Amino acid sequence: MALPLQQIVNALGCDFSGIDVSILIDSVSIDSRSHQNNSSTLFFAIKGLHHDAHQYINQLFEEGVQSFVVNQIPENLKGKANFLVVNDTLKALQDFATYYRALFHFPVIGITGSNGKTIVKEWLNFLLSPDYNIIRSPKSYNSQVGVPLSIIGINEKHNLGIFEAGISTVNEMQNLQRIIKPTIGILTNIGSAHDEGFSDISQKIKEKLKLFADAEVLILNKNKTIEAFLNKAIKTFTWSTLDRTADVFFQKKVVGNHSDLNITFNQLSFKVRIPFTDEASLENVMHCILTMLYLKYDQDTIQERVAELYPVEMRLKVKNGMYNCTLIDDSYSSDFQSLKIALDFLQHQRQHKKRTLIISDIFQSGLSDEELYSRISQLIISHKITRVFCVGVTISNFKNKFINTTAYKSTNDFINAFDSIDFSDETILIKGARTFEFERIVSLLEEKTHETVLEINLNALSYNYNYYKSKLKPSTKMMAMVKAFGYGSGSFEIAKLLAHHKVDYLGVAFADEGIELKKAGIEVPIMIMNPEMTTFRSIIQYGLEPEIYSFRGLKAFLKIVEEKGLENYPIHIKINTGMNRLGFDEENIPELISVLKKTKLVKVKTILSHFAESDNEEDSKFSKSQIAVFDRISTQICNELNYKLIRHLCNSSGISNYPEAEFDMVRLGIGLYGVSNHENEQKFLETVGTLKSVISQIRTLKIGDTVGYNRRFKAEKSTKMAVVPVGYADGISRKWGRGVGYLLVNGQKAPILGSICMDMLMIDVTDINCAEGNEVIIFGKEPTVIDIAKAIDTIPYEILTSISRRVKREFYRE
Repeated sequence: MALPLQQIVNALGCDFSGIDVSILIDSVSIDSRSHQNNSSTLFFAIKGLHHDAHQYINQLFEEGVQSFVVNQIPENLKGKANFLVVNDTLKALQDFATYYRALFHFPVIGITGSNGKTIVKEWLNFLLSPDYNIIRSPKSYNSQVGVPLSIIGINEKHNLGIFEAGISTVNEMQNLQRIIKPTIGILTNIGSAHDEGFSDISQKIKEKLKLFADAEVLILNKNKTIEAFLNKAIKTFTWSTLDRTADVFFQKKVVGNHSDLNITFNQLSFKVRIPFTDEASLENVMHCILTMLYLKYDQDTIQERVAELYPVEMRLKVKNGMYNCTLIDDSYSSDFQSLKIALDFLQHQRQHKKRTLIISDIFQSGLSDEELYSRISQLIISHKITRVFCVGVTISNFKNKFINTTAYKSTNDFINAFDSIDFSDETILIKGARTFEFERIVSLLEEKTHETVLEINLNALSYNYNYYKSKLKPSTKMMAMVKAFGYGSGSFEIAKLLAHHKVDYLGVAFADEGIELKKAGIEVPIMIMNPEMTTFRSIIQYGLEPEIYSFRGLKAFLKIVEEKGLENYPIHIKINTGMNRLGFDEENIPELISVLKKTKLVKVKTILSHFAESDNEEDSKFSKSQIAVFDRISTQICNELNYKLIRHLCNSSGISNYPEAEFDMVRLGIGLYGVSNHENEQKFLETVGTLKSVISQIRTLKIGDTVGYNRRFKAEKSTKMAVVPVGYADGISRKWGRGVGYLLVNGQKAPILGSICMDMLMIDVTDINCAEGNEVIIFGKEPTVIDIAKAIDTIPYEILTSISRRVKREFYRE
């Protein structure tokens, strides 16, 4: 967003007192702790039951925030900052979000229900993102505060919205409805979560349905009870596994670790295979399929994309545990409905015969304690749980209802007894309310690995891909470069995502990279950019496509193709236009054409060349000369061969700087990973990789103490130092040491002390509140790989590709 403050004042109809009503606002905040608060932030001082953000206004003003929405103006700041005075700051936030939402006109999917909102949202984002630039609720931002913050994230590039709406009592949904204004509605289900806030189930249904007051369609499981409360003016699109009068009828069959759904819709009948067997996932998939049908997706696209769905980790995380255990981490909530889902999920984890449940008190069930824990007992028996650990005062009072049970009054009591409990060769479901801090139990049971991790944000990678795709003509093809282990990020996972986005080609440097991807099941055509002649036989064996850049290479490849009795094997011709690295020179082109015209052994798929300095904005003369040479030579080859060829020259910088050189395809490399050579473009890209580690040890240095090899740091004052287990063997350049670089600890810069060692480095945390085990950021949003590259006189490519394979890669979707 970017709006003049005056426009916001007018939208809220509030009183204004301040210094500059023309200031441009580009972000909204309600969190005084956010490091994103700055002079162009509008801070809403929200009052809650247990907090009042007005008390942080002076602190925020000192940190540079100039504009505030308040109930009252602090006396000492009158005339020093901008204040929008309202009666209710939360209502003002919602009013602003409503106004802001009305500035955009594209389809918006609104999702509500007792369970499955986040999963349906995340799956729809995955299923629809190849075709739409989607804005969606981050995590589970579905509350009275979360929804407006989600909406304010819309920008001009979005053309589809997906937002959750969650309520816990009456008179809440109408606020969310006017903010979201969904055009397409999805009701996942009506369960017992938050029953306490409603007098009965009918009141709950009525409140939920208010979200769809102005929707053009409501997608739901056909249900007579819910339909009785529906406004007859609302068009419905229903599904069912029992009622054939539904718009879409599903028949389901569980086969091993997947399910087959037979779908009947109008005169259409087709099958979809999904990688889930539990009932909750099946229901969530059905809502997604109906949404795709309503948006007129064809059955082939639905079949292909739905088969690639994945578990949403923010809900249920499966982890490797110590002692050969498998952990199911569901430690974020503890209501009855989600327990049923989690136990169902546990049922399908077949690694171990033994099944253990660690469970806290259950909240928000809508049942008496007696009835609640009786039902839980029945669930535990039906799911064949081997043993149960109860944690909490209430559940401990009902321990006799469970089989093979040990009870603890608190999480601390359980942790104190941990060493005396035998865990081995079992699946453990950890299910607890947030207040019980069951993440501490997860930490005890989780398998310990190298503490340095490179996290890869697949959502960010998709966003960057679509950003560059939006710059191209619709007919222009895309090759994505996944060489050098996906620029250090990991090749297969990224290749799989790019395949989902219908990328036309993948590019790797050497044959072994392409072979690895083919073995992993990647079917997208893969071009080998620098094929060695010793690998030609393997290239053919795995159906890879080589770049040919010399007569020697062409002759050798033709010989092998002939030996294998093949014809029209796809190759790519590289021509030299000034890079003077690999490629056929212009004077060799007539001979090259002659050879190609005489053989049926190979067929040229593409002609390519390489910019030498497409990122040089100050002098474009050489690049433009390369474009002219490439156009001339490639046109000559196309005309002589007399069949359609794909021409490509542009890399990431070329896409942005030389749109006239798109030709038929472009090669997206470093831009895909969130790095641009241009400051103006960089702000539109999202960070893909974040390298993290932890503090291993903290010690205090006395004056005169030295640190590390060759004692390259000497303390001139008492210094608190932290050791981090990451070094040059992990890919951290030694040039980043000795005070040049820094790590981020709790949002603060911690300078690197002395030389970087092979497996660790030391940082100054004298003025930082931190402890052993705290997380540190080596690079990510800050410092960026661009920051590091500039400081040590290299390029971001080198920073990314240097990260050792011994560093664990973790892929996630937000």
